[in-house]
Amino acid sequence: MSDLSYASLTPGKPVRIDKDGESICVARIGDEVFAIGDTCSHSDASLAEGDITDFKIECWLHGAEFDLRTGNALTPPATAPVHKYSVTVDGDSVTIDK
Repeated sequence: MSDLSYASLTPGKPVRIDKDGESICVARIGDEVFAIGDTCSHSDASLAEGDITDFKIECWLHGAEFDLRTGNALTPPATAPVHKYSVTVDGDSVTIDK
């Protein structure tokens, strides 16, 4: 079962989904889809509410940036990474796994 449809993802516009009790930030950059933990590792803020530039998403609360490809924290105040999820795209079906 897919988590969402590829067509529902607007490039550069993150969305939050909940799967198995976890909040996940999903973003489409060009033809690629990335998924990372939705909660900023610095503060309890949703990354899906942030802005995307290239392959980075900026937390709206304090401005920490994370790499959508790896989950790594790129700028302070965040220093810890967020979880990176495996994404499979099959036609219009997008599936996210741990």
